[in-house]
Amino acid sequence: MTLTQENFQPSPPSRIAIITGAGSGIGRASALALLADGWRVTLSGRRREPLQAVAREAGTASDPGAPDRAFVCPADVTDPDSVRALFEQTVAHFGRVDLLFNNAGTGNPPGPFEDWTPQQWRAVVDVNLNGMFYCLQQAFRTMKAQHPRGGRIINNGSIAATSPRPNSAAYTATKHAVQGLTRAAALDGRAWDIAVGQIDVGNAMTELVARMGQTQGVLQANGQIVAEPVMDVAIVGQSVLYMANLPLEANVLFHTVMATKMPFVGRG
Repeated sequence: MTLTQENFQPSPPSRIAIITGAGSGIGRASALALLADGWRVTLSGRRREPLQAVAREAGTASDPGAPDRAFVCPADVTDPDSVRALFEQTVAHFGRVDLLFNNAGTGNPPGPFEDWTPQQWRAVVDVNLNGMFYCLQQAFRTMKAQHPRGGRIINNGSIAATSPRPNSAAYTATKHAVQGLTRAAALDGRAWDIAVGQIDVGNAMTELVARMGQTQGVLQANGQIVAEPVMDVAIVGQSVLYMANLPLEANVLFHTVMATKMPFVGRG
């Protein structure tokens, strides 16, 4: 039989997800998309109040039953014990973990990197690289042990994993490292039915993008300050949902979703 759009029906997942950094931005948009699609979702982040607000918003905007399927579980991804507790509490609440959206991240310290303190450098590495690894590690432990085994992990990279901005050494270095984590984990996950992929986002309209002033003007490689096009962050949520709903026999290793007219292709 020829595989067509009409006869392709992906096998339904168990549909239990953990999203880190779920209280705002891409994490919030992805949580809303998954909850609207019927997933049960652990909303994790450092502060409880924004996570509770996302659960309430899901019920108001999309599905009155969504708050019952949203489990608010604050955690600090830079603390391995906190990450372990996040997964243990999710398993205790929902029974297993089918998806980790490894999303928590932080932006670059201000100014040129020669002026940064060691503490500023380590703060970015602790969240964007160490935190990503701790969550990836715990997801593997959980997905290998559960029955049926396996699951999916989506790491939030960035187009900075491919092409840097000026004065972005910490953020760019960590996002390049995330690309290496994704490739290595995708290889190691094969034996355990764990599919690992990465989503690289460019200029989604989030609080971080607003703070960077990209719609008013941001420094380009040629020294100019240029306002950059942005896209609705809900588009990213739909991309995460697409990746999440694939059967485990298929994997999107790298997925780039970006504002069409942003200066990425040809940046320099």
